[in-house]
Amino acid sequence: MSHISLDGQWTLTSPQHSHIHTTCTLPGDVHSALISAELLPQPYYGSNETLIQWVGESEWLLTREFTIEADQLTATAIDLDLSFVDTMAVVCINGTQVLTCSNMFRLYQIDVLPYLQLGTNHISIALARNDIEAQQRAEKLPFPVPWAVGNNQIPHMNTLRKTQCHAGWDWGLCLLSTGVYHSLTLTPVYSTRLHHVRTQQTWLPNGNCEVTLTIDCDILVEQTTQTVEINFDEQVHTIAIDNVKKGIQTVTTTIIVTDPQRWWPAGYGDQPLYPLTVTLNNQTITKKLGLRQLTLDTQVDAIGSAMTFVVNGNAITAKGANWIPLDALPSRQTPERYRQLLEDAVAANMNMIRVWGGGMYEHDIFYELCDELGLLVWQDLMFACALYPSTPEFLADVELEIVDQVKRLADHPSLALWCGDNEVIGAIGWYDESKHNREKYVVNYDRLNRMLQQVVEQYDPSRRFWASSPCNGELDFGDAWHDDNRGDMHFWDVWHSGKSFDAYHSVKPRFCSEFGYQSWPSLPTVKTFADSEDWNVTSPTFEQHQKNGRGNSIITEMFTRYFRFPIGFANMLYLSQVQQALAIKTASEFWRAHKQHCRGILYWQLNDCWPVSSWSSIEYTGRWKQLHHHAKRFFAPVMATFIQQPQQPLCLHVVNDHHHTMPISGTVIKVDWQGNVLETWALETQLAPDSSTILWQSDEQLTTTETKQVFYHVRLTCADGSVTENDYYPCLFKHAQLQNPAITTEWYQDNGTIWLELDCDYPALFVEPQLECQLECQLECQGRFSDSSFTLLPSAITGTKHRIQYIGDCDFETIKQQLTVYHLRGTY
Repeated sequence: MSHISLDGQWTLTSPQHSHIHTTCTLPGDVHSALISAELLPQPYYGSNETLIQWVGESEWLLTREFTIEADQLTATAIDLDLSFVDTMAVVCINGTQVLTCSNMFRLYQIDVLPYLQLGTNHISIALARNDIEAQQRAEKLPFPVPWAVGNNQIPHMNTLRKTQCHAGWDWGLCLLSTGVYHSLTLTPVYSTRLHHVRTQQTWLPNGNCEVTLTIDCDILVEQTTQTVEINFDEQVHTIAIDNVKKGIQTVTTTIIVTDPQRWWPAGYGDQPLYPLTVTLNNQTITKKLGLRQLTLDTQVDAIGSAMTFVVNGNAITAKGANWIPLDALPSRQTPERYRQLLEDAVAANMNMIRVWGGGMYEHDIFYELCDELGLLVWQDLMFACALYPSTPEFLADVELEIVDQVKRLADHPSLALWCGDNEVIGAIGWYDESKHNREKYVVNYDRLNRMLQQVVEQYDPSRRFWASSPCNGELDFGDAWHDDNRGDMHFWDVWHSGKSFDAYHSVKPRFCSEFGYQSWPSLPTVKTFADSEDWNVTSPTFEQHQKNGRGNSIITEMFTRYFRFPIGFANMLYLSQVQQALAIKTASEFWRAHKQHCRGILYWQLNDCWPVSSWSSIEYTGRWKQLHHHAKRFFAPVMATFIQQPQQPLCLHVVNDHHHTMPISGTVIKVDWQGNVLETWALETQLAPDSSTILWQSDEQLTTTETKQVFYHVRLTCADGSVTENDYYPCLFKHAQLQNPAITTEWYQDNGTIWLELDCDYPALFVEPQLECQLECQLECQGRFSDSSFTLLPSAITGTKHRIQYIGDCDFETIKQQLTVYHLRGTY
């Protein structure tokens, strides 16, 4: 089937700006086109955010010409396919309006054959102002519906079906993008349109998998016979459709897969994918299916009720992070960047990503990569941190959106859960209108949420619908932030309420789907948006890149609780990332140690959509923050952690996520800050499958003086060769008698691989090798070390120097000159 691509160069103009007449590449966005034409400054640099707001306050017109050949006009229909249209748009062909778009999340398809002519044709897309449309819709509502005040900088975005964070968030700039972000095509259709293919899996007692295909086709011309061809699992099946009548026809067939290779989440097994091709009348739909069983166990238990994903009959500990849109500029959301971020998630031992409800249903490439990499997807529907209308018009529009998205995504093996929204139940208690009339707004919420559930369950009965995140369960509109006996929890008491890190030990959620702690970006990333005179956390530029009103104050106040105050801007940035890593590490290790209680840990957040101070573990430039290196360790399949509970002995918990026994051996040592080993305990055991075990404990009571002089270190080696290490510090870092270590470094190459060896005379904490070349080189944003933010012990203790690999493309001689090694004692 020959498609007519409308991708490429379009002409961009604006009724309000007669001087603008430039090109815009579609798929793409208007801001990026203006940047390319040098009509707009780089939005992410300095305080330029304030200089770009006029773009969102304007109307835009995209136009181009295309050619139709004579044979194409013989088609029964020519379908125009549009998706990711942002947001209010009118499409005209040869001067006639053919389509009105009003929902960024719809998949639009319309027959435009009646409007086409032989030879040259003209198409236009008129993009209206989203801010005005939002205001007008709000004025028509029967009662006020509170919008995301404090996050959105533009009012009433909750009335539009558009990415909510485009209007700003507490980590995102206000960049009200507009454009078309997916390929635009015209497709000639002859007699029959292959509309949709859906699959369902039934697992048989003999271990085989029965795959049922439901194929929808649209018969445009009555015919005698049509033949559907199916290629799957090295089998070819043909189905004849006899006495074909006009309208939608549905064909169902079943294929048995013998000895199926099961799809597993990352860390639990492989991710085999079976290609599926369905062909009808020269039209083809292709998919890759992963064969697996997946359920969400929420049964009542001795604690309350479970919140456990079960894959192929095995309970899974979900480990991962929350995902926000890849870039505030949609043109920069490239397949290469999707792959890099998702591969980095797997490299940190993650197996689940939560697509947050204030962003967007992601592009196909996102879900395809999650299938390939073994990342389960918790999929929010696109509602977040505000209340939403329940008018018939709004519900009807949303229903079409949900049908489109569920049908598009339901066959991905990575998709684990449909969740109705992010924090919308909780938002009922945030705003004056709803707080004082709760019953009315609960009913308003339930009208929308119930419709979402009904549509999801109709089109994807194989998966669980979860009303909201956080949520305690079916029809429970109560406080899910503080109930650790059931449902999923968002725990923000450490960041927003100013509690210390040990507050994470006060709760044991069944599943924590959001918790986080901010840090500032690293110096190499700061260089990409701030001149050197603005390298100060209270400079106008730096504050422009901090969207949480209290963020800088919270970070610096917490410094004073745990650390001696750092000297210099670079050390402040570094220490903020140490602090962030400690916060999330404290929570994650404690909850993993209680794995029979807590079966899910998704921290906020994985990524940034621009260079900013935020809760992310990967900076906008792709640099791993220290948190991401720690996540690689605290999410490892076998993990050891020291936990000191009040009035309890110091205990070493060892967690095994494997569903098989794991032999391990190693030592716990007690070390002083001069590098002397004071005591050693040998450890050896076999960890039970899917277990958490207290492997060692110390009943010694350290004096106040001793707590400042010593720490504990564990190193365990597993039978599969993996190693887990961790530390316990008996006192606050600001009280510890840290010695200033002399750290030596040595570079060498081995078969093209670049290695760095480090050694020291005294123990060094949170050692971070960082490449800090000049801005024009950008070397620091193109690679990483295999390990960072680690405890460096003298080789006199370990017997070997600490060796790490540089991962990335670079010149060996150049890289050797750019190294800076940060460590905790070096900050003051």
